[in-house]
Amino acid sequence: MKKTMHRLITRTAVAVLAASSMLVSGCSGGTSSGASASAPAKSIVTVNNVEPAAGLIPSNTDDLAGWKVVTQLYEGLVTFDAAGKLIYADATSITPNADASRYTITLRSGLHFSDGEKITASTYAKSWSFAANAANGQLGAAIFSTIKGYDALQDENGDKNAQLSGLKAVNDTTLEVTLAAPDSSFPYKVGDVAFLPLPQSAYKNIDAFGEHPVGNGPYKLASWSHDKEIKLVPNPRYTGPRKAKNGGVTYELYTSLDAAYSDLLAGNLDVLDSIPSSALKTYSQEQLQTVSKPGPGFKSFTIPQNMAHFSGKEGKLRRAAIAHAVDRETIIKKVLYGTATKATDFTAPTIAGYSKILAGASVLDYDAAQAKKLWKQADDISPWEGTFRLAYSTDSGNKPWIDAICNSITNALGIDAQPLIFSTSKELSTAIHNRTVGAAFIQGLQSDYPHPEGYLVQAYDSASADGKGLNNGDYKSATFDALIDQAARQTTLDGAIGYYHKAEEQLFQDLPVIPLWYTNVTAAAGKQVGSLSFNYMGLPDYYKLTVNS
Repeated sequence: MKKTMHRLITRTAVAVLAASSMLVSGCSGGTSSGASASAPAKSIVTVNNVEPAAGLIPSNTDDLAGWKVVTQLYEGLVTFDAAGKLIYADATSITPNADASRYTITLRSGLHFSDGEKITASTYAKSWSFAANAANGQLGAAIFSTIKGYDALQDENGDKNAQLSGLKAVNDTTLEVTLAAPDSSFPYKVGDVAFLPLPQSAYKNIDAFGEHPVGNGPYKLASWSHDKEIKLVPNPRYTGPRKAKNGGVTYELYTSLDAAYSDLLAGNLDVLDSIPSSALKTYSQEQLQTVSKPGPGFKSFTIPQNMAHFSGKEGKLRRAAIAHAVDRETIIKKVLYGTATKATDFTAPTIAGYSKILAGASVLDYDAAQAKKLWKQADDISPWEGTFRLAYSTDSGNKPWIDAICNSITNALGIDAQPLIFSTSKELSTAIHNRTVGAAFIQGLQSDYPHPEGYLVQAYDSASADGKGLNNGDYKSATFDALIDQAARQTTLDGAIGYYHKAEEQLFQDLPVIPLWYTNVTAAAGKQVGSLSFNYMGLPDYYKLTVNS
């Protein structure tokens, strides 16, 4: 929901700029057409979502709302099971050389888009080059930065058709990838949404294509009524591991999570993937199937690097003061009703390398006295003026805990801290990407691929700044980048984790974002829903959802 991740969502990381939801509707669900008497029609499942921030283009998707739909319309080289284990999809193998600087990818034969166009190694090479090329303005571009030739494509006024020099289609089923530097995470990274393939029709008019996409995933787009609903139907040409078990998925697009929850209770929605704050205390007592379990979501708020009073030495002091001023444990207990866990690092408990003992993590402990001391030291450099504002969108369902954070900062520091309210997640996302938000802003992260690189590179590496990834605060640190590069050179995950930890300790010094907590998967479905399971992103497995008649 990458870069994403880099992007999460996931690009790693899909940045999750808003609450999203999905889930199935069965009571009012329709049936697929053409069913025979001996084979009962499969029901259509309805799930909740919000309006995607952009067209349904994989390499331009960095919001969770778009990720939910795009990942059903397209299939990539790999996917992951609920535990984060890599599963081959369009690929049959991804083989590194001795130092992980070159990979040979073998595709399955007989792959096609839903319109019949053949998928080959050249399809992938062209899609990745399009995404990486700055002239095409794709938000997921930064995740391709480790592929040889990326730097040569970073001219926004350059040739839109220029290709990555590190990609070579040997034949229809073999793609050789030469990296600019070793990257042991690459087999996982290709699971990012930006690596999904595009058909030839996409390049004629990419914006128009985003409204009527043609993919290769388990579903096809039937219709998209903006701000109302998105209907998907099974793709009969799909031969991958996620074969649809239902007659289709319809995303009902809400502007309020509370409204979605009301529809769930009324039987007008089958599945809700995120419970609104207002219902966290009571939802488990309703006549529903309910879920609450650890998930991959990392919640924080970003303080942009160019925000007044938050740069240089003064900025470091104020960022640390703000971090100490948020009473996370009380908010989790009294506002979130225990459905989250206080953050201790910048990844998530379900990700390899997660840690509770990193140096500098104590800055996340509530300490009003220390917060005031640090704020006073910053005032000695340049006196504070104005209001500290924290932006969020009303369709996220996050108002109660946003208010609680602002109240905690006000009480600890004695300053005015107020929410900055956007009507929709799309409006907030646009303001963040255009760098016009003018305030700190809530941001969540769920990596598109279950690897620490998906959280750290996508959101904090310099290559992911300036609109090229999920580094929406435009944080840049040579020290952090160097540690990430060292991690990428390791040939084992265990060897890389030590460098990732050092990189996170640098983040605790600089605090480009203020970590809050890890969000549990809190979801519910009607009793009529069968096969209610959740994927590695903490979202429903849409293709597995069924509705009992």
